[in-house]
Amino acid sequence: MNAWLAEAERVDHALYGAVARADTPRLDVAMRRLSHAANYSRLSLAGAALLSLAGVRGRRAAVSGLVASTTTAGVVNALVKPLGRRERPDRVRARVPLVRHVPMPASRSFPSGHTAAAVAFAAGVGRELPPARFPLYALAAAVGYSRVHTGVHYPGDVLAGAGLGLVVAEVTNELLTRREPGASSGSDDARAPEARWD
Repeated sequence: MNAWLAEAERVDHALYGAVARADTPRLDVAMRRLSHAANYSRLSLAGAALLSLAGVRGRRAAVSGLVASTTTAGVVNALVKPLGRRERPDRVRARVPLVRHVPMPASRSFPSGHTAAAVAFAAGVGRELPPARFPLYALAAAVGYSRVHTGVHYPGDVLAGAGLGLVVAEVTNELLTRREPGASSGSDDARAPEARWD
């Protein structure tokens, strides 16, 4: 098992280095701005604000997404990162261009909290508005990549964050479903859509 983990870490470092060495001046600026915009779940908050303008169903989707995102952020920062103990990448040694740099977080590297929260938001919104999940997942993927491009995370951190975001969102979605009026144990089809989040 240790040999497998060691090889996976070498691949992770190699991918990080390949991204760092890529000559992408236009992408550099875009990814720096996107990574900065995703701080403190600002993109999710903006998305929730827009969804809330779309009537009752939009407000339900916004609440579902924010609950999933906030719960995920708490799990990542309070539980998983302290256990992970993975140091942040050395982007100076990797020669990540200065134009890409965003402030290096003081927290541990594993997993990516930005990615986890963005994926969880997409999954939570998708619970109420399934068509919305696809553009939101695409945005979450872009946020995750931006964290590698700016040098603050390894690709493995991003993949782990995405997986964790999906898992926590699924758990919170299940708990929300059970709390809804008209829900019966054993069947999601028994929910009363007109009563949810009213």
